[in-house]
Amino acid sequence: MLILSCSSKLQLLEATLRRRLPETLQVHGAVMTINCGNPAAQEVLVDSWPEFKAVLTRPRKEVALDDSDFYTNMYAAYYRDLGAYRALLGSAVNWNQAFCIHGLRDGLYEASRDIANTKGVKLEVFRYFTYFHPDPNTLPEIQLDPAVRLSTLDVSHLDLMNEMWPYGGNKYSKRFLERLIRHFPSFCLLDSAGHLLSWTVSDPYGAMGRSVTMPEHRGRGYNGVLNNLIAKRLHALGYPSYGHVAVDNYPMQRLQERQSFQRQPNLCHFILHNAALHRTPTLTPSPAPGTASA
Repeated sequence: MLILSCSSKLQLLEATLRRRLPETLQVHGAVMTINCGNPAAQEVLVDSWPEFKAVLTRPRKEVALDDSDFYTNMYAAYYRDLGAYRALLGSAVNWNQAFCIHGLRDGLYEASRDIANTKGVKLEVFRYFTYFHPDPNTLPEIQLDPAVRLSTLDVSHLDLMNEMWPYGGNKYSKRFLERLIRHFPSFCLLDSAGHLLSWTVSDPYGAMGRSVTMPEHRGRGYNGVLNNLIAKRLHALGYPSYGHVAVDNYPMQRLQERQSFQRQPNLCHFILHNAALHRTPTLTPSPAPGTASA
């Protein structure tokens, strides 16, 4: 196991992962964010270098301090050799913490399950479709409803966001959302009084998502507007434009398809390890129509 800290190696890794898009989406986004200043304080591990077979990104030890905070203790995984990934997984994580691993490769869940069984660790797994847009420049220009105003999120919106996010409602999720607001691209729609109507914010993996429209304002196309804008913004910053949608969130799936996002053949697995350490939220609600999921 090697921790890549040299900037030239990280730049080379980013370029290598970019050539393998879209199957490397999450890990590529994490490495790119690290190379752009590392606001999420993550680090990169590989099984070997320069000919690597498995890559895992994880929070640095100085931020992964709370054993119950799986929002911070988030990992992204990619591998070309499942055996190499299993070895890396067994040595690179603190199995006494609650943590979450996500990625698009088949076998991620089985690798976690097998190690968890030997350690007596409880797992929960959540599966999402991943949608990728090959060229967001082709998305149409947006015509905003004159009754609403486009803005970006700030910390004054935090309490409402935490309350309305299906996977929020606790101190860990609030802290996580605050980091996203402060460090990553976002958009929101406000009414004439400045109240939030709809919002979306990206994450350390370059993914679109965490989108919510207030219940009384759903069905007005606000999610489509923000989906378009955040895709173009991430693309302008050099990130691939992609996001995750729950398998039962049919309205968001239809929206992605109308905007020419391509559903990836492999499901994205979010695997929560040591789930018993942290029971609020349960991570089981199905997002309401008009909300994104991950």
